[in-house]
Amino acid sequence: MAPMTRTVLLALDTSTEFCSVALLLADTDNSSSAVAVSAVTVPNAVTAPNAAAPQYVTGSSRVWFRHEATGAVSSTRLLPAIRELFDDAGLALADCTAIAFGAGPGSFTGLRTATGVAQGLAFGLGVPVVPVGTLLACAEFARLREPSVTRVLTALDARMDEVYWADFEFDPAAGDWRTIRPASLDAPDALVLPDVPFTLAGNGAAAFGERLPAVAAAARVDHEALPHALPVALAGLRALRAGRTVPPELAAPEYVRDKVAQTTAERLEARAAKDARGKEEEPVR
Repeated sequence: MAPMTRTVLLALDTSTEFCSVALLLADTDNSSSAVAVSAVTVPNAVTAPNAAAPQYVTGSSRVWFRHEATGAVSSTRLLPAIRELFDDAGLALADCTAIAFGAGPGSFTGLRTATGVAQGLAFGLGVPVVPVGTLLACAEFARLREPSVTRVLTALDARMDEVYWADFEFDPAAGDWRTIRPASLDAPDALVLPDVPFTLAGNGAAAFGERLPAVAAAARVDHEALPHALPVALAGLRALRAGRTVPPELAAPEYVRDKVAQTTAERLEARAAKDARGKEEEPVR
């Protein structure tokens, strides 16, 4: 009989305007790398400040999480939220087995915040770091919300009239995701669509509407499957069990985009294109 072990995984995500923290406790026999997902309602994704941390239970794992709308001040809220989460769970930081973080793509400042905090804590604790792509986290969240989902195209608004996107397929036999197309940055109409029924996750549909062909092609559109520490924790547990970790000094954001802002000429061109689209959409009087 395989020995029972306890895993405590801290997960962080500040890739958006939310400060998101999750704490996963799993007692397992190490016989499988799969995390079973039960068909239960996922708790409200947004946590009110000072409220008790919601919990999510799946298989042998329990997850406490906080997901607060903090805007541009996630960096000031992240460490206090971590401390509160450990208090809610009755655990200590020293109990951590590993630290997972939303590696990106997303807000440049937010990605650096999560990476830096994960590195600092991991160095102090002597534990490994588990980078989890935010696009994969969206796919994981779509599956949490609808366990029958196995193919997910994630599309996130990247600003500057572009989309961060990736294509994933969940293999129930392996209990893990396969990357069909890795994280990319393209115009809304340039995404390569799956040739099988798929769920569209992320805020791309809300940001671009019909300009994103994936909206019309998708079997299901999940607007609420967004970057969140809860799916980062669950995907991070599978990665930890599979050995997909890095030492703290090698943890790094996955920016995907290497350009922070448009030039003046590019902004003027984008504004002109937007104005032209607006005129085309004006009703005939």
